[in-house]
Amino acid sequence: MSTTTKREPQTEAVAGPVQRRGDVVFAGLAKGAGVLIMVALAGVGLFLLIEGAPAITASGDQAYGNDNIVLFVWPLLFGTLLASVIALLLAVPLALGVALVISHYAPRRIAKSLGYVIDLLAAIPSVVYGLWGAFVLAPAILPSYQWLAGHLGWLPFFEGPATTGRTILTASIVLAIMILPIVTAISREVFAQTPRMHEEAALALGATRWEMVRMTVFPYSRSGVISGIMLGLGRALGETMAVAMVLSVGIGVVTVNLISPQNPSTIAANIALNFGNASGTKINVLVFSGLVLFVISFAVNFFGRWIAARGQVKG
Repeated sequence: MSTTTKREPQTEAVAGPVQRRGDVVFAGLAKGAGVLIMVALAGVGLFLLIEGAPAITASGDQAYGNDNIVLFVWPLLFGTLLASVIALLLAVPLALGVALVISHYAPRRIAKSLGYVIDLLAAIPSVVYGLWGAFVLAPAILPSYQWLAGHLGWLPFFEGPATTGRTILTASIVLAIMILPIVTAISREVFAQTPRMHEEAALALGATRWEMVRMTVFPYSRSGVISGIMLGLGRALGETMAVAMVLSVGIGVVTVNLISPQNPSTIAANIALNFGNASGTKINVLVFSGLVLFVISFAVNFFGRWIAARGQVKG
């Protein structure tokens, strides 16, 4: 009598999605690059903290004639923020206008040509901007400063005397031109991402071209534009050579007079001008001012990323 054995049905394991080797390698490289950037950023911050710590107790000649480090850093921080804010006030309206023309108003050929020209501004070295600002813009703008001092001298911003064009306002104009391509490029890309159906719906309801832009383009791109502005602000805060070459600085000056020959310096320009002759604790003092600039720049970029992420979540 023969016996037959019944085979149990074999169940095959359900395998997950197969990952290609290229995807695995790319994911590993991307994660490694992100970790490397974070490590480098932490290393820079740690270096500035360690090297700048001895400056906390500096005073007198070690702190460039100031009683403590706060009195040394505060005028530099004021000048940095003042020049950067003025640059934003000058650059942002122009950048948004140019970006809007490129994305929604100009014909395609003209828009491309205009976009290329604006992008080329980002390729010009800072030294070239500094030379142009010191030897071309400053002499040319001096008569305008003299007119402002003569007619609007009752305002603290134009109190004068206007004896030179190498002022904080001139440096801010140069900074505005330098950050213009950054804000313009990001803004035009964000404007172009506005859903076409939203624009057509607004036009179909009888809105004019400007009303359509105001009701659909601006609300949709608000977070991206703010991120671009914050990125431009970070660029202005860290600019060194152009400001150092244009600005005629005074020691420990804190003033809102924009056309005076005595101007507050910026942190980056002050480091560039004094680091070569510094020694001992003075180096630590300059490094400490760099730490302050590092923290301010990090906070600005973090705020810009937070605004962008908040806008994406709402969208």
